[in-house]
Amino acid sequence: MTNTTITVLRFGGRRLPRALASLDRRDVDDPAAIDAAVAGASRVIVVGSTADLAAVLTRLMRLDRLDVEVATVSRWRGARRALTGVAQRIPLIRDETGTALADAAFWLPTDEGRVIRGEAVVDDQVLFDGEVTAVRVEPMAVMPGLRAAALTGRMRPRRWLTGRAVQLGTTGARVVRDGSPLPREVKRSAFYRHTTGWLRVS
Repeated sequence: MTNTTITVLRFGGRRLPRALASLDRRDVDDPAAIDAAVAGASRVIVVGSTADLAAVLTRLMRLDRLDVEVATVSRWRGARRALTGVAQRIPLIRDETGTALADAAFWLPTDEGRVIRGEAVVDDQVLFDGEVTAVRVEPMAVMPGLRAAALTGRMRPRRWLTGRAVQLGTTGARVVRDGSPLPREVKRSAFYRHTTGWLRVS
């Protein structure tokens, strides 16, 4: 890995660790900037939030550029690892809109409700059938790719189910994906493993 193949994607004007200062840097403020930045890169270093990482993974997926290695730097931690770490392909989780999930998603009640009414399944296993406070979905670094749990009133997981996909059918729910709420309530929602994983540097 040489410096000429590494591009730093800086979100929100964050300060760069000194170890990254000499690298090619792109300030990112929209998806088009990500597209331009990854052209010709074999490794990108994301200096930003989990939602920013998800945005990069989404663009790589849509551009069919999942051959690009992706490292993340949170504040000052991880800069050296981002430069010298080894990339390993892990499952890439997306939703039905083609948006990647980097950390966690929640299905929550609507503003008028206190529970979610409906049914959710993980592959062929029933996660819940009836009413729950909320559901948490997380990507996994190993197969089958994701895990999901119905949450208690204190937002603690009851039990985790693992699988390739999780699907919800409901009278109405809100979706929060990597900390960002979707603008509209949904009656159906799904997260599932993409056909190709992404190359995480660790």
